[in-house]
Amino acid sequence: MKFLKFEKILPRYAWIPALTLLAVNMAAYFGTRIFTQGLTHYDISLPVDHMLPFVPAMISIYILAYVQWIAGYIMIGRESRKLCYHMYTGEMLAKLMCMFCFVVYPTTLVRPEITGTGVFDSLTKLIYELDAPDNLFPSIHCLESYVCFRGALKVKKAPGWYRWVMLVMTLLVFASTVLVKQHVVVDMFGAVLVAELGFFLSGKFHMERIFKRRKQ
Repeated sequence: MKFLKFEKILPRYAWIPALTLLAVNMAAYFGTRIFTQGLTHYDISLPVDHMLPFVPAMISIYILAYVQWIAGYIMIGRESRKLCYHMYTGEMLAKLMCMFCFVVYPTTLVRPEITGTGVFDSLTKLIYELDAPDNLFPSIHCLESYVCFRGALKVKKAPGWYRWVMLVMTLLVFASTVLVKQHVVVDMFGAVLVAELGFFLSGKFHMERIFKRRKQ
Protein backbone atom coordinates (compact mmCIF):
# COMPACT_ATOMS: atom_id res chain seq x y z
CA MET A 1 0.00 0.00 0.00
CA LYS A 2 2.85 2.39 0.78
CA PHE A 3 4.31 1.82 -2.67
CA LEU A 4 0.93 2.52 -4.26
CA LYS A 5 0.70 5.81 -2.38
CA PHE A 6 4.22 6.75 -3.44
CA GLU A 7 3.33 5.93 -7.04
CA LYS A 8 0.77 8.73 -6.92
CA ILE A 9 3.66 11.14 -6.27
CA LEU A 10 6.24 9.68 -8.64
CA PRO A 11 5.27 7.13 -11.36
CA ARG A 12 6.81 3.70 -11.16
CA TYR A 13 8.79 4.19 -14.37
CA ALA A 14 10.69 7.05 -12.69
CA TRP A 15 11.76 5.13 -9.59
CA ILE A 16 14.92 3.50 -10.95
CA PRO A 17 16.06 6.64 -12.83
CA ALA A 18 15.50 8.72 -9.68
CA LEU A 19 17.46 6.31 -7.50
CA THR A 20 20.24 6.16 -10.09
CA LEU A 21 20.29 9.95 -10.18
CA LEU A 22 20.63 10.07 -6.41
CA ALA A 23 23.47 7.54 -6.48
CA VAL A 24 25.37 9.51 -9.12
CA ASN A 25 24.88 12.68 -7.09
CA MET A 26 26.28 11.04 -3.95
CA ALA A 27 29.24 9.69 -5.90
CA ALA A 28 29.96 13.10 -7.42
CA TYR A 29 29.75 15.03 -4.20
CA PHE A 30 31.15 12.62 -1.62
CA GLY A 31 32.98 9.95 -3.61
CA THR A 32 35.33 12.30 -5.43
CA ARG A 33 36.75 13.55 -2.13
CA ILE A 34 38.49 10.18 -1.78
CA PHE A 35 40.67 11.11 -4.75
CA THR A 36 41.14 14.82 -4.06
CA GLN A 37 42.33 14.64 -0.46
CA GLY A 38 45.86 15.96 -0.33
CA LEU A 39 45.71 17.51 -3.80
CA THR A 40 46.26 21.19 -4.42
CA HIS A 41 42.96 23.08 -4.56
CA TYR A 42 42.78 26.22 -6.65
CA ASP A 43 40.94 29.45 -5.92
CA ILE A 44 39.30 30.61 -9.18
CA SER A 45 37.54 33.63 -7.73
CA LEU A 46 37.43 36.77 -9.87
CA PRO A 47 37.59 40.43 -8.80
CA VAL A 48 33.80 40.55 -8.99
CA ASP A 49 33.59 37.85 -6.32
CA HIS A 50 35.48 40.07 -3.88
CA MET A 51 33.14 42.94 -4.71
CA LEU A 52 30.02 40.95 -3.88
CA PRO A 53 28.84 41.40 -0.28
CA PHE A 54 28.45 38.62 2.25
CA VAL A 55 24.70 38.34 2.93
CA PRO A 56 23.96 35.72 5.63
CA ALA A 57 20.18 36.11 5.10
CA MET A 58 20.56 34.44 1.69
CA ILE A 59 21.34 31.18 3.46
CA SER A 60 17.57 30.76 3.71
CA ILE A 61 17.35 30.56 -0.09
CA TYR A 62 20.38 28.29 -0.19
CA ILE A 63 18.59 25.84 2.10
CA LEU A 64 15.18 26.20 0.43
CA ALA A 65 16.82 25.04 -2.79
CA TYR A 66 16.39 21.48 -1.53
CA VAL A 67 12.62 21.97 -1.58
CA GLN A 68 12.85 23.28 -5.14
CA TRP A 69 14.81 20.23 -6.24
CA ILE A 70 12.35 17.76 -4.74
CA ALA A 71 9.41 19.51 -6.37
CA GLY A 72 11.23 20.03 -9.65
CA TYR A 73 12.38 16.46 -10.14
CA ILE A 74 9.00 15.07 -9.15
CA MET A 75 7.27 17.29 -11.71
CA ILE A 76 9.72 16.20 -14.40
CA GLY A 77 9.17 12.56 -13.49
CA ARG A 78 5.40 12.93 -13.50
CA GLU A 79 5.21 14.69 -16.85
CA SER A 80 6.01 11.73 -19.09
CA ARG A 81 8.32 8.77 -19.43
CA LYS A 82 10.10 10.45 -22.35
CA LEU A 83 10.82 13.71 -20.53
CA CYS A 84 11.77 11.88 -17.35
CA TYR A 85 14.34 9.70 -19.08
CA HIS A 86 15.77 12.56 -21.14
CA MET A 87 16.12 15.05 -18.29
CA TYR A 88 17.34 12.53 -15.74
CA THR A 89 19.99 11.04 -18.04
CA GLY A 90 21.09 14.52 -19.10
CA GLU A 91 21.51 15.48 -15.46
CA MET A 92 23.47 12.30 -14.78
CA LEU A 93 25.85 13.11 -17.62
CA ALA A 94 26.26 16.61 -16.21
CA LYS A 95 27.11 15.11 -12.81
CA LEU A 96 29.72 12.86 -14.40
CA MET A 97 31.30 15.94 -15.92
CA CYS A 98 31.25 17.54 -12.48
CA MET A 99 33.06 14.50 -11.10
CA PHE A 100 35.72 14.87 -13.78
CA CYS A 101 36.22 18.55 -12.94
CA PHE A 102 36.32 17.89 -9.19
CA VAL A 103 39.13 15.35 -9.59
CA VAL A 104 41.15 16.93 -12.40
CA TYR A 105 40.98 20.53 -11.18
CA PRO A 106 39.97 20.73 -7.50
CA THR A 107 38.82 24.18 -6.42
CA THR A 108 38.31 25.97 -3.14
CA LEU A 109 37.64 29.45 -1.80
CA VAL A 110 38.28 31.56 1.27
CA ARG A 111 35.17 31.96 3.37
CA PRO A 112 34.53 35.01 5.53
CA GLU A 113 34.75 34.78 9.29
CA ILE A 114 31.27 34.82 10.79
CA THR A 115 31.14 37.02 13.86
CA GLY A 116 27.41 37.63 14.03
CA THR A 117 25.10 35.70 16.36
CA GLY A 118 21.82 36.06 14.50
CA VAL A 119 19.73 33.21 13.11
CA PHE A 120 21.08 33.54 9.58
CA ASP A 121 24.65 33.83 10.84
CA SER A 122 24.20 30.65 12.88
CA LEU A 123 22.68 28.81 9.92
CA THR A 124 25.52 29.90 7.66
CA LYS A 125 28.07 28.79 10.23
CA LEU A 126 26.34 25.40 10.42
CA ILE A 127 26.44 25.00 6.65
CA TYR A 128 30.13 25.90 6.67
CA GLU A 129 30.78 23.18 9.25
CA LEU A 130 28.82 20.55 7.32
CA ASP A 131 30.01 21.46 3.83
CA ALA A 132 33.74 21.69 3.15
CA PRO A 133 34.86 24.42 0.70
CA ASP A 134 35.71 22.02 -2.12
CA ASN A 135 33.98 20.38 -5.11
CA LEU A 136 32.98 23.86 -6.16
CA PHE A 137 33.40 24.01 -9.95
CA PRO A 138 30.87 23.42 -11.41
CA SER A 139 28.35 24.24 -8.68
CA ILE A 140 26.09 21.28 -7.99
CA HIS A 141 23.76 23.60 -6.10
CA CYS A 142 23.28 25.74 -9.19
CA LEU A 143 23.17 22.70 -11.46
CA GLU A 144 20.23 21.15 -9.62
CA SER A 145 18.21 24.37 -9.66
CA TYR A 146 18.97 25.00 -13.32
CA VAL A 147 17.83 21.48 -14.24
CA CYS A 148 14.56 22.12 -12.39
CA PHE A 149 14.06 25.35 -14.35
CA ARG A 150 14.86 23.68 -17.69
CA GLY A 151 12.46 20.92 -16.81
CA ALA A 152 9.76 23.44 -15.90
CA LEU A 153 9.92 24.83 -19.42
CA LYS A 154 8.96 21.40 -20.75
CA VAL A 155 6.40 20.42 -18.13
CA LYS A 156 2.93 20.94 -19.60
CA LYS A 157 0.86 19.47 -16.80
CA ALA A 158 1.85 22.22 -14.36
CA PRO A 159 0.04 25.60 -14.16
CA GLY A 160 1.58 28.58 -15.94
CA TRP A 161 2.88 30.18 -12.76
CA TYR A 162 5.02 27.12 -12.04
CA ARG A 163 7.57 28.12 -14.70
CA TRP A 164 7.88 31.62 -13.27
CA VAL A 165 8.31 30.31 -9.75
CA MET A 166 11.07 27.99 -10.92
CA LEU A 167 12.78 30.79 -12.82
CA VAL A 168 12.72 33.19 -9.87
CA MET A 169 13.80 30.49 -7.43
CA THR A 170 16.67 29.41 -9.68
CA LEU A 171 17.94 32.99 -9.98
CA LEU A 172 17.72 33.39 -6.21
CA VAL A 173 19.59 30.13 -5.65
CA PHE A 174 22.32 31.25 -8.04
CA ALA A 175 22.60 34.52 -6.13
CA SER A 176 22.60 32.77 -2.76
CA THR A 177 25.58 30.58 -3.63
CA VAL A 178 27.84 33.58 -4.17
CA LEU A 179 26.32 35.85 -1.52
CA VAL A 180 26.84 33.31 1.28
CA LYS A 181 30.29 32.65 -0.16
CA GLN A 182 29.74 28.98 -0.91
CA HIS A 183 30.71 29.45 -4.55
CA VAL A 184 32.24 31.94 -6.94
CA VAL A 185 30.75 33.36 -10.12
CA VAL A 186 32.61 30.96 -12.43
CA ASP A 187 31.00 28.02 -10.61
CA MET A 188 27.55 29.22 -11.68
CA PHE A 189 28.45 29.44 -15.35
CA GLY A 190 30.12 26.05 -15.13
CA ALA A 191 26.89 24.56 -13.81
CA VAL A 192 24.86 25.91 -16.74
CA LEU A 193 27.49 24.72 -19.22
CA VAL A 194 27.63 21.10 -18.00
CA ALA A 195 23.82 20.97 -17.70
CA GLU A 196 23.28 22.07 -21.29
CA LEU A 197 26.04 19.77 -22.51
CA GLY A 198 24.45 16.90 -20.58
CA PHE A 199 21.05 17.51 -22.17
CA PHE A 200 22.65 17.78 -25.62
CA LEU A 201 24.56 14.51 -25.26
CA SER A 202 21.51 12.76 -23.82
CA GLY A 203 19.46 13.71 -26.87
CA LYS A 204 22.27 13.20 -29.35
CA PHE A 205 23.00 9.62 -28.28
CA HIS A 206 19.48 8.76 -27.09
CA MET A 207 20.68 7.97 -23.60
CA GLU A 208 17.09 7.38 -22.47
CA ARG A 209 17.44 3.94 -24.08
CA ILE A 210 19.31 2.85 -20.94
CA PHE A 211 16.05 2.83 -19.00
CA LYS A 212 13.88 1.76 -21.95
CA ARG A 213 15.97 -1.37 -22.37
CA ARG A 214 15.62 -2.12 -18.69
CA LYS A 215 11.84 -1.92 -19.07
CA GLN A 216 11.91 -4.33 -22.01
